[in-house]
Amino acid sequence: MSIEVVDWSPRWAEQFDKVATVLRMALADVASARVEHVGSTSVPGLAAKPVLDVDVIVDAHDVPQAIAALEGVGYVHRGDLGVTGREAFHAPDGPRRNVYVCVAGTANVRNHLAVRDVLRSRDDLREAYAAVKRALAANPAMDIDTYLAGKSAVLQQVLEASGELTQAELDAIRRLNGA
Repeated sequence: MSIEVVDWSPRWAEQFDKVATVLRMALADVASARVEHVGSTSVPGLAAKPVLDVDVIVDAHDVPQAIAALEGVGYVHRGDLGVTGREAFHAPDGPRRNVYVCVAGTANVRNHLAVRDVLRSRDDLREAYAAVKRALAANPAMDIDTYLAGKSAVLQQVLEASGELTQAELDAIRRLNGA
């Protein structure tokens, strides 16, 4: 299965706004909930797979309520998929997207926000990341695990530039990405 990486599109921000509106309405009774556009589609100018990544960030005690709220608007809960503190969902319709309920303050949330924020502010790292993604995607035999592992080195540079994660957390992220 090949990996598709395309030029950044302003439509992604518009799609996120529509998705976020629905999510925020569904989560209106979850006091700690906030909806964040993360991943490559959230970074203007960055080439990306055309799939939105959305983190619904909540306090730990609000996770069950957030899961129920998303299920109430048609999202299918898929469990943590092996990542503690992150619950994955299959979206009912609309733009292709990954939606996660994440516990506030965890390494995976800080990872997502740090990558987004650094790539929004650092042209050099954004361009390096885009080049790696395009090179990997150019291989028609590329699979998702190899793609993730292939991006790991540049993502480590991005995360180190953020200063948001400890060395142990950086090592854990590297292992999770298969590198």
